Amino acid sequence: MFDLEAYLARIGYTGPRAPTLEVLHALTAAHAQAIPFENLDVLLGRGIDLGPEAVFDKLVRRRRGGYCFEQNGLLLGALTALGFEVVPLSARVRIDRPREVLPPRTHLFLRVEVAGASWLTDVGVGALSLTRAIRFVADEEQATPHEPRRILRENDRWFHQARLGATWSDVYEFTGEEMPPIDRELANWFTSTHPESHFLGRLIAARAAPDGRRITLQNGELKIRERDGRATVQTIGSLEELLLVLAERFGLAFPPETRFGPPGSPWPR
Repeated sequence: MFDLEAYLARIGYTGPRAPTLEVLHALTAAHAQAIPFENLDVLLGRGIDLGPEAVFDKLVRRRRGGYCFEQNGLLLGALTALGFEVVPLSARVRIDRPREVLPPRTHLFLRVEVAGASWLTDVGVGALSLTRAIRFVADEEQATPHEPRRILRENDRWFHQARLGATWSDVYEFTGEEMPPIDRELANWFTSTHPESHFLGRLIAARAAPDGRRITLQNGELKIRERDGRATVQTIGSLEELLLVLAERFGLAFPPETRFGPPGSPWPR
């Protein structure tokens, strides 16, 4: 059984619990701000267990973060426990990828039915995780506490986009196909073990801040992006500084002897 009390305490949510749109928005924001996106267990060679109990133990009890299958898997359990009608969907992440490149279908997000309307929520797409659910409708700009979003329909595909400054950028594409547990297991195996998976090639952590900012760590670079797009960048020069940033900015505590190992990193395992 899903421990709803522990989950809500983890994300700091104390509001209503009815399966309403207002609650969906609030849970999306609270989760994205409290539980960081990160791939550190991949770099530590620990593997990613998608079993519901393992995900709950890692993200809630041990106060770690995770990537899409863990993050949205946890949110799926919480929303279901609250009485929402939720369907897990698959997608191809397109961040920083041109349209002519076809990425693997290795992303999980959620469609939620509320009062006869379909909404999308996603707390597992790194520095662009949603902080408010968006309506599943085409060609409509939608405000969030962070970046504006929209969904485009092109032929048989949907494209979720975010407006970064003056430019609309693809976040991911999808067909609306459900992603059952077996498909998540297969995609998780690819993202956590395949040599071409970007999760093996770089250290990533990201968290939404409540004031519209985004805090993102990639290898030795910490970026804080303001709501208006302005960004400050801090270069991390040592393992000790990296561990301090993980603890202070993302709430991720690791022993001082921890070594991460993306190729080219100055902090190998």
